[in-house]
Amino acid sequence: MNIKVPVTRPFFPPREEYEALLKLIWDHGWLTNNGPMCQSIEKLVSDFLECPPMLFLSSGTTALQFAIRTLSLTGEVITSPFSYVATTSSIVWEGCKPVFVDIEPDSLNINPELIERAVTERTSAILATHVYGNPCNIDAIESIAKRYDLKVMYDAAHCFGTQYKGQSVFGYGDITATSFHATKLFHTVEGGAVICRNPEWMNRIELMRNFGFNGIDQFDGVGINGKNSELHAAMGLLNLKYMEDILEKVKALTDSYMELLKDCPVSWIREQPDSSWNRAYMPVIFKDETVMGDVRKALESQGIGTRRYFYPNLATLNYVDSNQSELPVTEDIVKRVLCLPLYFDLTEETQLKIATIIKSMIK
Repeated sequence: MNIKVPVTRPFFPPREEYEALLKLIWDHGWLTNNGPMCQSIEKLVSDFLECPPMLFLSSGTTALQFAIRTLSLTGEVITSPFSYVATTSSIVWEGCKPVFVDIEPDSLNINPELIERAVTERTSAILATHVYGNPCNIDAIESIAKRYDLKVMYDAAHCFGTQYKGQSVFGYGDITATSFHATKLFHTVEGGAVICRNPEWMNRIELMRNFGFNGIDQFDGVGINGKNSELHAAMGLLNLKYMEDILEKVKALTDSYMELLKDCPVSWIREQPDSSWNRAYMPVIFKDETVMGDVRKALESQGIGTRRYFYPNLATLNYVDSNQSELPVTEDIVKRVLCLPLYFDLTEETQLKIATIIKSMIK
């Protein structure tokens, strides 16, 4: 299949700017182990977003795993079946059991009304995903957590620039994990971060990301290699310069898609009230799976990439307990949702072509 228009494409800063930072790296001779650019990116990203301190890690998945381990979670973790596989796999990887709760039919985020019903004496935490960068009902989730003395983690992999009630979505919960992978609005090629307000937890994660290293010939607790490099940090530092433009552009692109398809029998996700969605993805919900499949085939026949994001229902993975409650909304949505191409240099001409093909398939 010859895909000429990918569903996503990384933002590339000017090559000469990256080469200038590479020269600095060569000059200071520091490639990894918390070098100056890694330290800078932690501070500058936190300042840009006005969020609590963060630690720069090798990936968003590592951030989730560190969050679970830092909070000493055991037993059951209530989570969403509509997310990327890393959300569920991190829970299982850390020896806990994911308990899936169905999603809201409009926001596609975890349904707070169903969370409380899933709480048992074995529940230790809630891990909620802000789907497509659109915040969950944070107030409701944290109210339930307080009532049952549960920890709250957020998978905010898509949420760079998203706000909830006037502040960064990264500032909520006990610990938030995010991704800086190349497919994200803000990226460091590979990477992620963990954000929390508790200095003790931050110190613990800082040790864990570097094998527990606590000084020459000293180690404190079990750790792994969760660090990132100066080469990745350099890419992030440059991309940060362009983030206002990137956020503005993807908002304009999503608005354009909605205008072009306004007369089509499709639906969009509902934005969380009192929030500012960063428009990280362009999900379209079609009438049924047949229509979605026909549209997808038509687009891909013209070299236009799409993605069934998220698919499949995570409760169907072969390493989780399949004897769980029915998840009718999730089962319905995973069959009908399709993400369209969305990235900084997507052109109006290409958008118009995509919309024309979609409209021709669902008259």
